[in-house]
Amino acid sequence: MSFPCHRPGQVAGLLQLLLLTLASGQEQSDWLILQASHPVFEGDDVDLRCRGKKEKDINEKIYYRNNKVIRRDYNSEVVRLHSVSRDNSKYHCTASGESFWIRWEEISEPLKIQVQELFPHPVLRASSSEPIEGSPVSLKCETWLPPLRSHIQLQFCFFREDKVLGSGWIDSPELQILTMWNEDSGSYWCQAKAVTPNIIKKSLRSRIRVQRIPVSDVNLEIQSPGGQLIEGKDLVLICSVAKGTGTVTFSWHREGTERRLGRKIQRALSAELQIAAVRGQDAGRYYCSADNLYGPILSKRIRVTLRSPVSRPVLTVRAPRARAVVVGDVVELRCETQSGSPPILYRFYHEDVTLGSSSAPSGGGVSFNLSLTTEHSGNYSCEANNSLGAQHSEAVPLRVTVPVSRPVLTFNPARAQVVVGDLLELRCEVQRGSPPILYWFYHEDVILGNTSAPFGGGASFNLSLTTEHSGNYSCGADNGLGVQRSYMVTLNFTGLSTNKVIHITVGIIGWLLSMLGLAATASLVSHFRTQRKSGGLRATGTPSYSPKEHREPSRSGPSNTDPHRPIHSEPAALMELQPVYSNVSPGHDNLVYSQIWSSHHTKENPAPSPKTHQKDEEPAIIYSEVKKAHPDDHEGQAHEDAAENYENLPCAPLALDR
Repeated sequence: MSFPCHRPGQVAGLLQLLLLTLASGQEQSDWLILQASHPVFEGDDVDLRCRGKKEKDINEKIYYRNNKVIRRDYNSEVVRLHSVSRDNSKYHCTASGESFWIRWEEISEPLKIQVQELFPHPVLRASSSEPIEGSPVSLKCETWLPPLRSHIQLQFCFFREDKVLGSGWIDSPELQILTMWNEDSGSYWCQAKAVTPNIIKKSLRSRIRVQRIPVSDVNLEIQSPGGQLIEGKDLVLICSVAKGTGTVTFSWHREGTERRLGRKIQRALSAELQIAAVRGQDAGRYYCSADNLYGPILSKRIRVTLRSPVSRPVLTVRAPRARAVVVGDVVELRCETQSGSPPILYRFYHEDVTLGSSSAPSGGGVSFNLSLTTEHSGNYSCEANNSLGAQHSEAVPLRVTVPVSRPVLTFNPARAQVVVGDLLELRCEVQRGSPPILYWFYHEDVILGNTSAPFGGGASFNLSLTTEHSGNYSCGADNGLGVQRSYMVTLNFTGLSTNKVIHITVGIIGWLLSMLGLAATASLVSHFRTQRKSGGLRATGTPSYSPKEHREPSRSGPSNTDPHRPIHSEPAALMELQPVYSNVSPGHDNLVYSQIWSSHHTKENPAPSPKTHQKDEEPAIIYSEVKKAHPDDHEGQAHEDAAENYENLPCAPLALDR
């Protein structure tokens, strides 16, 4: 019996089939089988074993998946499939070898690996499918692992439409959305992922619709720093709603203006608008509106009034006279600001010392009256305050002027009598009066000149006397508040001054001694004595004073006087000098007589005079004999002692009237 060429496996198979047929149903096992590890879950690695009854006869094994070769193996017994999936694939293997120079091949039965699901598709669940806008929502991605794979770590990711929520993959199957808004409505889903192996599954989509609540009870509130609406400060307008969800559009308005003041869109129940540095024109009635897509709702109107700080006040001084204020005047101090909300409190200051205060309940300025004394000179200022800050005015100087008193006119030198050629100082002085003082000097109401005393006190005027200067003198003082005139003072004088007489005499004597000699001089002296007995002219030179200012000097009294003492201050009964002769010429061209005085002596106070005859019962006569200077003589030339030109001669008693 011969058999066709078959592989040993095929022959054996045929023999087995024949034996089975012959043995009427006796079971035989396959010669080649394919084995797989068990159990198998998605993503697991699976080991395949292809085993025959006679492994030693097998030279090659080939593994197939869905009839496609996946591995040829000659040595190893196991083939590993990585991360299998539930794809219903079928596997089998073949084994081949040679026997009796015949190549044979065996084929295993197909094997379908039962891959179990590692975890089911997740299911997304929301705490609310129709949440109220502004409320939170919790999302949960639900799935589970079999007990044999409970050690595998899962991660989750949540989506709205195709946008990832949160930070992406997280370990927790729950995601908390703190606030849901109307625009958050949409389709939500999630994914679950096994870290190892890498298996991702997603849930079905779930619809979430966010519900919106319309705004209601819109309210406007005004805030200002410090609690007061002050001009120049910031004003804050707060618009709020009691109810309402989602994005709210707030806007602010003022009556009388079509343009809105501001607009804000935000997810909140309130919003604020800040108006910087409000002014007076910003006062008025304000309101706001709120809208969250259901239509705007308006608030009630609120009137805004502003308080403005006081501006710097201005102090003015109103005096009764235009030029100056004097002691006794009543001046009005007026303090006023140009702007500032009432009531305003004003304070008045003199050199930072408070004089008084006054209030202006309705605004404007106030006044303060002040009766002036000499102490009221100085700087004045005022202050305005309306509780929003005090403002101080600039200082205003005020000078209280004292009018000049009646001036007193005195002469210097204050001798009993002055003569032609003397330099006479007229001194005018007031006892009181504010400087500067302007002094005027008069002779018979004719102005001699003027001089100023910038710092007060008196002033002087020098006068070189001539024969025309006899008469009445006075002075005036003025410091802008009126002129005061002194009492009249009378001045009478004659002849040359003593210094000039001596100077001329010395020159004449020198010339006469050189030309005529001592004999001619003696003759002239004798002739002079004869002329003296013949009499002379009488002239008066005693100054007179007004009885209202000074007492009239007495005609009797001592003859000694202080040349520097004012004439009006001499006692009335101290002295009297009565001129007897003046400018006597005996007819000779070379003799001049000048300043002949009569002196009355008393026993209590004798008046000694050189070279005079002393008689208790008679007045003494004092005169000077001066020789006329020759044109050819030079001044200063003297051949004799000047004392020799004077001689005291007795004369007949002269009655002196008091």
